[in-house]
Amino acid sequence: MTKAVFIESSHSHYQDRPGELYHFPKMYLSRVAKTVGDYVVFYQGRRGGETGYSRVQRVERIVPDPADPNHYFAIMDRGSEWSFDRNVPRVRTDGTPYETGLPSSGGNNTSSVRLISNSDFAAILDEGLREIYQPDTLPRTGPLPSGIAPNVVPQVLQFDDAATPFIHQHDQDRTMVLSSRALRDRAFARQVKVAYAGRCAMSGLELRNGGGRPEVEAAHIIPVEQRGPDTVRNGIALSGTVHWMFDRGLISVDENYDLLIAKNSVAAEVADRLLVKDRKLIMPANADLAPHQTYLRWHRHNCYKG
Repeated sequence: MTKAVFIESSHSHYQDRPGELYHFPKMYLSRVAKTVGDYVVFYQGRRGGETGYSRVQRVERIVPDPADPNHYFAIMDRGSEWSFDRNVPRVRTDGTPYETGLPSSGGNNTSSVRLISNSDFAAILDEGLREIYQPDTLPRTGPLPSGIAPNVVPQVLQFDDAATPFIHQHDQDRTMVLSSRALRDRAFARQVKVAYAGRCAMSGLELRNGGGRPEVEAAHIIPVEQRGPDTVRNGIALSGTVHWMFDRGLISVDENYDLLIAKNSVAAEVADRLLVKDRKLIMPANADLAPHQTYLRWHRHNCYKG
């Protein structure tokens, strides 16, 4: 097994389904075959909006493209997907690339699939999993992150780059880190809260306790128990009560982002008190972080009791 970088773009002509399928030409088959069972890093290309290394995921298997003998699909392990708090740039602050030996242009730089060493993978992962703290990302309860004292929270968190380094042992296998539920939950919560600016997407409420911590929670659309990925597009920021209702299928979201209410289970007056008047999901400011239709469809078909 070998680590790799897969290039992706929202404007690509390939039949990618992020989080599920990676479409690639036959010329890369031998490279992709080496990654089966291992993790790869996705890099957003120049025409795909924000550039940089954006997430990691495990390659499950390869299947031929039934419509084109010159192309294949890498089937991705849905539950292994993990987005970074923010994209990691192609080069470090000292100007050296994260991918050792990668030229500034031409050659391997243009390859859609690039095999990388374990050390390069670790460097990208360490930077991608570096915890970025802003007011919206603070935990609802419990101790504050290391290095952030309660009496200096407002001063520290006015800067976007206030961060806690990713802590690891130099000889630690990063695949063990990637399977850590605690780390995944923390990262998922941070990213969803930031995407929705600490506001409940179904009630519209933005509640904060005396220390400024947002009361909103990060809800998985497809639950972790069902191999739901830890990505913002599989998440919605919800207040505690609404989160409980969503997890139990009393509320869902249709393909137009209208709220669905299980009328036999939720009284009209309760819905009126808890949910936004227009019954429309409040979307993230960044449209690229909106809930993915595939995940919403899964929730409607498998959880919703309407």
